[in-house]
Amino acid sequence: MYNREIRKNAKALFIWGIILGGIILMTLSIYPQFTQDQETMNDLLSAYPDSFKQAFGMDRLDIGTLLGFYGMQVHFMTTLIGSIYAVMLASNMIAKEENEKTIEFLLSKPITRTRIMTEKSLAVLTNILLLNAINVIVCLIGFQFADEGIPMKTFMVLIFGTILLHITFAAVAFLLSVMMKKSRTITSVSLGLVLISYFFGVVSGITEEMEVLKYASLFKYVDAADIISEGAIDILYLSIMIGITIISTWLSYAFYLKKDIAT
Repeated sequence: MYNREIRKNAKALFIWGIILGGIILMTLSIYPQFTQDQETMNDLLSAYPDSFKQAFGMDRLDIGTLLGFYGMQVHFMTTLIGSIYAVMLASNMIAKEENEKTIEFLLSKPITRTRIMTEKSLAVLTNILLLNAINVIVCLIGFQFADEGIPMKTFMVLIFGTILLHITFAAVAFLLSVMMKKSRTITSVSLGLVLISYFFGVVSGITEEMEVLKYASLFKYVDAADIISEGAIDILYLSIMIGITIISTWLSYAFYLKKDIAT
């Protein structure tokens, strides 16, 4: 079943990898132009309102450095687009079997529900890791456009945070896939959670009054400005994401093992 899911989702992974990788490579390729005209770049950034710069961490990231440029221009794309891919993948893993009536075939085989859940979970995890591996390779290629190096330790922390974010969203979407029946509804709800979380993250950075919303946004947990300045992910945020993943996964198994499956 694991191999079947990997093969079935290979085309989608390839398309998402090509699109996201192309965007990353194109973005990193313009970095040398930014550094050539530092004065123009500073004038451009100063034209943005303070609230806008705070919302996107532009007041704390040095876009004149390769790592700062990556954090501002690329990191948000890999986290947001990757999260959308993760929930779209995970949200259909279980529900599609009932919707497409293939659950009858699965249940006719000597295979346990635990094995079904485990192999489908591993398929989701594998696809997420492969997408991020593509992103890392493309980034390393894109960094060659610049004449400066990048702190690899901090870069890898950013990548780790991105992967953990994708896994967390996938775990929640996987739980929804077990609890709900209609694939279209599950996907819509999962995408809504990602976009609302991102919106809360942006709004929380505008004013101090809205700062409390950052705790409702997983994107703020892996904020590039915070990670680059601290060199690590806040232990509280790290614990929350791991906790959400573990609880969502446990609930998925618990619900599915007791679920009355319609055939």
